[in-house]
Amino acid sequence: MIGITGGIGSGKSTVARILAELGAPSLDADKVGHSIYAPGGPAYDDVVAAFGNQILAPDGTVDRRKLGPIVFGDPAQLKKLNSIVHPKMLARMHEMVAEMRAGGETRPIVIEAAILVEANWMPLFDEIWLVTASHQRVIERVARDRGMKPIEIEARIRAQLSDEQRARHASLTIRNDGTIEELRAKIEREWTGALDRNRR
Repeated sequence: MIGITGGIGSGKSTVARILAELGAPSLDADKVGHSIYAPGGPAYDDVVAAFGNQILAPDGTVDRRKLGPIVFGDPAQLKKLNSIVHPKMLARMHEMVAEMRAGGETRPIVIEAAILVEANWMPLFDEIWLVTASHQRVIERVARDRGMKPIEIEARIRAQLSDEQRARHASLTIRNDGTIEELRAKIEREWTGALDRNRR
């Protein structure tokens, strides 16, 4: 199992996409999270009970644009949300990995998880690959890809773990300041190495 993590704008989703293109079986923790608090999902009732009906869209789904300002503006509220959602996400990922293994998958399974370290999911993985980029590159990428203003991006960066904190748990750090071709070449090398280690 390989966990891919990194801060906003580091390029972890690009790394995960390249790995998938190389044939890596993969999961996206963010998508698992969305399914967890969809109506009927294992965290839905608990999230609505904790934050009230004002976080719901007219169709009954949790509206992340309503929930976001509540939790990102208050560390205690964010902690409350995470305590509900993170354990259920971990349980679901365990189930999904078990299903893939039962189906005969023997290669390392890749999970992209921005919050891997924060959620304390390290024990799930054999290897943790940290994707990093310079501050300037992060600002440029997020402004370009998400249309966020530099002041908003800086706030997001301050709210997350530093690369130094993440690096304490990483078995590999992938610096992503260059071109997509350079990144792809690095990932191809690392995936070949991971397949070799897995066979041993």
